[in-house]
Parts: sequence; C-alpha cells; structure tokens
Amino acid sequence: MDNAGGGPATPEGVRGARVRHRLEIPAMVLIGVLLVAALGAGAASLYRDFYSPRAFVLHYLELLQEHRTPEALAVPGVVVDSAELEAAGLPATSSEALLRPDVLTTLTDAEITGEEVDGDDTLVTVSYSAGGYTGTTTFTVAHDTGSSLLPRWRFARSPLSVMNLSVQGSMRFSVNGFEVDKRQVSIDGADADPSASLPLLVFSPGLYSVAVDTAISSTPGVAVLADAPLAGIPVSVQAQPTEQFIDVVQQRVEDFLSACTQQQVLQPTGCPFGYTVRNRIDDAPTWSIVQQPVVTVVPDGAGWRIPSAKAVAHIDVDVRSIFDGSVRTVSEDIAFRVDGQISVLPDGSASILVGGGTGSD
Repeated sequence: MDNAGGGPATPEGVRGARVRHRLEIPAMVLIGVLLVAALGAGAASLYRDFYSPRAFVLHYLELLQEHRTPEALAVPGVVVDSAELEAAGLPATSSEALLRPDVLTTLTDAEITGEEVDGDDTLVTVSYSAGGYTGTTTFTVAHDTGSSLLPRWRFARSPLSVMNLSVQGSMRFSVNGFEVDKRQVSIDGADADPSASLPLLVFSPGLYSVAVDTAISSTPGVAVLADAPLAGIPVSVQAQPTEQFIDVVQQRVEDFLSACTQQQVLQPTGCPFGYTVRNRIDDAPTWSIVQQPVVTVVPDGAGWRIPSAKAVAHIDVDVRSIFDGSVRTVSEDIAFRVDGQISVLPDGSASILVGGGTGSD
C-alpha cells in the first residue's frame, strides 16, 4: 500500500525493529566499557591482594603469626649469609638457634600503614602488636628475578635481626620460655666464655623475653622488641643469686670454718684466723667459732663473690713462758673476716674459694 507521498508504505513492525537496532549499538559499547573497567578493577584488586609488595609483606607476617618458621625462612630474602651480616655490621657467626616456632610470641593486628617507591625498591610500613606491645616496622621489598609471568618479590633487606645477648651469672637462660645453654650456641662450644655476649638471629618483628631461672640464679626477665630488619639489638641480663644458693653458700662457709677449728695449731692451714705467741705453748690449742659470718652473694662478672663479712673464733691454749717456765691460760676471742670467690662449673655446680684474714670493722 502506498503512502500519501507515493512511496511504499513501511510496516510498523519493521520501523520499530530499525529503531531498536540503532539503540543496541551504543548499549553494547557501554557494556564493553563496563566489562573492561570491571576486569581492570578486578586485576588491580587481585594484584593488590596477592601479587603486590604489601601482599608479600603481609604473607610473611601471617607466617610469623602462625609460627610457621620454616616457611617464613623460605620467603625470598629472609635468610642471610655471613657476608650479608658483616656488610650490615653484625657478627658473621650469629646463631640460628632462636629461629624456631617455640620462640615466637603472638603477633596480631598487622596492618599496612604506608607504601612508598624508592628507586627499584618499595618501602612497606606495617603496624602490629607483638606480645601485647605495639610496634611499627618498615620493610624494603624489591622485584625478584625469575621467569614467572606474575609479579614476584623478595626482601631487599632481610627482616631478621641479631640479638647481642649478654647474660651474667648463669650459663643457662631462656628466651620466651625456650631453654638455651651458652655452650650450645657459642662457636666455642664447651669452651664458651661465660662473660662473652652471644649473637643470636631472631625474626622481626617479634617480642623476646630473656630470663634466668636456675637453682643458683634468677632474674625477672628483660623484654625487647625486635622491630628493625637486619639490625643489632643489645640485651644485657644480670642474674641475681637465689635464696637457695645463698643458703648453700652460707652452709659451705660454716662447714669450712668448722673444719678449720679441727686443726690444733696456732695458725690453721688455709684458714682466715690464727693466733701468735712469743712463748711456747704447753699443749695443743683448741678452736671454736663463736660467731659465724652472715654470708651474702653478689654478681662478679661471669661468677659470684662473697663480700667481706665479720666472724669471731675463740682459742683456748696454755702458754709457757720461755723465761721463767710459768704457764698462763689464754682464752681469747679472735675477730676475723671472711670473703670468697664462687665459680659455676660446667656441670652447673659451684666451686667456692673462701678467703679472709684477722681484723675487725
């Protein structure tokens, strides 16, 4: 059917179809743009959550949180060799004894607080709570070489630290409850110097509490937060003598002095008291201790010392004059002082060397 202008009529259905076709083209373009944007956002989110420097650092911290130390050590850039330690000014012989699960404390609330590109490196700053103490650490991350199509990272500076630990008064100590003997971790082994500091590798971040709890000595402990990658952390612990140890030393000193009184001579050999006469003695003297010293024990380098303490011995002896042969009885108190040195032997026992001499305050 022709229209008024003489041209062929256009069916209504056909006209509507053409209109819809014209509208579908920009709609498909819009959908494509949205799909590309969604894919881009998804890729960015995937990169951020799994393949970015921040994701790499958070993965390392997650391993520490779960005490998975073998896997944490396998993270690229964590393990260090002697050359790297020396280059950082740290002891090349640092022990790995503390790089174990039972030394780690709780690590929670890890959160990225900063990320900055510095040349070829990325600096990732993290806040966290370690053993109840809050801290902040900045890690240096770099691209890791490899043939993988996905981004790979490594620590450009190892997150391990070195605890330079000095423990005086004991060969044994604990770190976060893990028992350590100096001779087990020192490069000198059984010949380890009791007063020398021990370089010990530790994970950072981490809280480390050093304590001594033996029959001889103890300390309430010293806690330190390792929060700087490849840094030295000086820690000094001075153990104090236990009451049990002081009681043992007191008894040993009393036994020593009592043994001295068994020598029936004016000058008992190796003893801190004696008596001098210009005449002859008529009979063997007898000694007794009338006042035992009150012993204390104080730290002295790697060992212990008994500070000078007052004591009193008593002598009974008959003295014969070389001039007229007369005899007089001497019954006299002799004031003297006791001191001593105590060395802790490899088997954990103590060697006590008692000294001193006559005199008073």
